Amino acid sequence: MLDNRIKKLIIACVCIICALAILVGALCAVPIIANIAVCSVYGNIREDFGGERYDCILVLGAGLRSDGSPSDMLADRLEVAIKLYEEGVSDVILLSGDCSGEDYDEVSSMEEYCLVSGIPAEAIVKDGKGYSTYESMLNTKDSGDYDKILVVTQRYHLYRALYIAEKMGLEADGADADVRRYRGQIFREIREVAARTKDFFMVMFY
Repeated sequence: MLDNRIKKLIIACVCIICALAILVGALCAVPIIANIAVCSVYGNIREDFGGERYDCILVLGAGLRSDGSPSDMLADRLEVAIKLYEEGVSDVILLSGDCSGEDYDEVSSMEEYCLVSGIPAEAIVKDGKGYSTYESMLNTKDSGDYDKILVVTQRYHLYRALYIAEKMGLEADGADADVRRYRGQIFREIREVAARTKDFFMVMFY
């Protein structure tokens, strides 16, 4: 009798272990599948824009320094956008970022950077409710003013932005703003895996 009980216990333990292994495997597979899908838009990242025209150049926010000026990543995004504007890629620079409080106004800092660089005020449009990449793309779509857009951000971030845009029905290309090495990039890359997984599901309910 004791032997049968032990056998049943062993079988039960094996079944539990197998079930847990299947569950863990499924949980690991989800972000892998999501990230492969999101990165499938790599072909929309452009280097040559000769003769191409867009309804706007969309610059996504990337944080401010303690003095309120754009972070290194954001400054590089703005520099790339300014260069593309000067090349005639678009007549509009759309700045999307977080204006969540009196002491934090990302888009005004972005606007000031553009103005100082010689971009005319009438060429700048601000979206102060771009609290996330998803919301920035959604606001751009919902504005109804832009069908064909050029998104400017760092390459690791471009995949997700372009994937969201595609699923929302926007025609979007990307301009890589990687012009230097950035501190904490490994952490950003890891965090981006989770963000891609989240937005992979978010766009399903758009």
